[in-house]
Amino acid sequence: MPRAGLNPAAVVDAALRVVDAGGPEALTLAAVAGECGVATPSLYKHVAGLPELRALLAVRIIDEFTAEATAAILGRSGDAALEALAFAYRDYVTRRPHRYAFMPQRIDPDPGVTAAADRFLAVVFAVFKGYDLTDDQVVHATRVLRAALHGFAVLRTGFQMGQDVDVTYRVLVETLKAIRGAAGSAS
Repeated sequence: MPRAGLNPAAVVDAALRVVDAGGPEALTLAAVAGECGVATPSLYKHVAGLPELRALLAVRIIDEFTAEATAAILGRSGDAALEALAFAYRDYVTRRPHRYAFMPQRIDPDPGVTAAADRFLAVVFAVFKGYDLTDDQVVHATRVLRAALHGFAVLRTGFQMGQDVDVTYRVLVETLKAIRGAAGSAS
């Protein structure tokens, strides 16, 4: 009989705590079972195994990320929306570095993960549609945005020079605002 209060959502909650505490590499069924206070085999009543748990966790994290991005851009368009998206992205990575590191960086074969990623892409596409770009231009702009924001997020801890990293990020965001013209001329 399943432990009272334990269900797939509670298992994902426990997995989040494991990832938050130790990073993506800390996620094991044994660690999650320990967090839940059950033996590892008990988790199989709620998730089929580590691959399913990883997919459920990725969906939860991407949806959380998407919700924050959506809230940031709500009521904004053009440069204001792009700036809000960029700062929401940075703020999420700063607050939740292990969750961000857990997010798949390649196309994931799991349909739930793909659907979650598509929901985030829809937010980004909406920002760029505010620039009156064609569909092809939106794709190019989205790729540039992701490369810039992800690259900054990953490299941030390695910036050793004395200048304020937040000023550098502001320069990056201002550069990205020029995407409207660059993406428009690339097609």
